[in-house]
Amino acid sequence: MLLGSHLRRLRESRGITREAAGYSIRASESKISRMELGRVSFKTRDVEDLLTLYGVNDEAERNALLSLAREANVAGWWHSYSDVLPSWFPTYVGLEGAASLIRAYEVQFVHGLVQTEAYASAVVARGMKGASPADIERRVALRLERQKYLLSAGGPEFHVVLDEAALRRPYGDREVMRGQLQHLIEISERPNVRLQIMPFGFGGHSGESGAFTILSFPESDLSDVIFLEQLTSALYLDKAEDVTQYEKAMKELQQDSPGPAESRDLLRGLLQLS
Repeated sequence: MLLGSHLRRLRESRGITREAAGYSIRASESKISRMELGRVSFKTRDVEDLLTLYGVNDEAERNALLSLAREANVAGWWHSYSDVLPSWFPTYVGLEGAASLIRAYEVQFVHGLVQTEAYASAVVARGMKGASPADIERRVALRLERQKYLLSAGGPEFHVVLDEAALRRPYGDREVMRGQLQHLIEISERPNVRLQIMPFGFGGHSGESGAFTILSFPESDLSDVIFLEQLTSALYLDKAEDVTQYEKAMKELQQDSPGPAESRDLLRGLLQLS
């Protein structure tokens, strides 16, 4: 995405059309569009030819962009789990790992980045009926690996609103749920985590369309991406009008939910009841 954004800016600054750019690398206009959106892999030769077309002759600038092209084609660590992942999910894991701010609303279960291993095992087992214990264990291992990024020194800001329904719907036995509630209380104290609970008592709210995640990136020229998980696929939205609507919904959810301290009190109350 970052390399594609650089190439788009270079093309537009030279007044070159996508069609002309495509012709220069023996490809179509749509191929250039997909490259600029970061949705296809990059051939070093194509990037070299485009840089020449765009008049990028400075050796340092060329080398930096060609290095970025090589990095873009390196498979991420999560590809080793591709045997237990749906085809659309590795894209999300890559975006999540590049984000500097992750905002999410969950209603069905606790967000994967703050699940305990026991709770994650129960969720995965429910979602992968008939899967072998080994496959379930590998899927849970991936989820725990994703959490390391959140907990690392340079980890992203994570703002999550959990519907009370996600906390009252049991996955696993009583001890699993108690452990999950305790974990949420503890992790919500981390400086990069803002956890809020949307209580039943509030009534209807702006999260009525269901769970969603907003991913924001440190590069200012990359647009936010909305992730919507579905039963057999996922949607990735980055059009300005879509992003604006979901950011508005997230802002309202955060405003209408009790703050982090009050949400911890709600979690403690649920822990006493469990």
